[in-house]
Amino acid sequence: MTLNARIAPLFYLLAGLFGFAGVALAAAAAHGGGDAHLLASASAMCLAHAPTLLALAIGAEKLKTAWLAGILIGVGTLLFAGDLVALRYAGSGLFPLAAPTGGFAMMFGWLAIAVGAFIRRG
Repeated sequence: MTLNARIAPLFYLLAGLFGFAGVALAAAAAHGGGDAHLLASASAMCLAHAPTLLALAIGAEKLKTAWLAGILIGVGTLLFAGDLVALRYAGSGLFPLAAPTGGFAMMFGWLAIAVGAFIRRG
């Protein structure tokens, strides 16, 4: 079993959790007032990356870099959205530079997908 096949269930799990969180955060942003823009941004990242992780899980055997892309996107989304939610509800982020670290991880995850287009299956 390949690494992509072994990690695909994690991507399904994250896709479901991010989809759920994205909808919940959108509702909280719509009804929350105050720093609702933080929740709206977190919602957008969750809802953008949930289907991405689902696609990576489904197509894991067709893209050699799926495991790397999924880990980067998954961890990046957790850090970015988690930092914004913590900032909104706890008054401070997860740790200094958590959101930008998550953002860079997500960007590199997308690059891993692009690089995968040039790596041929053996």
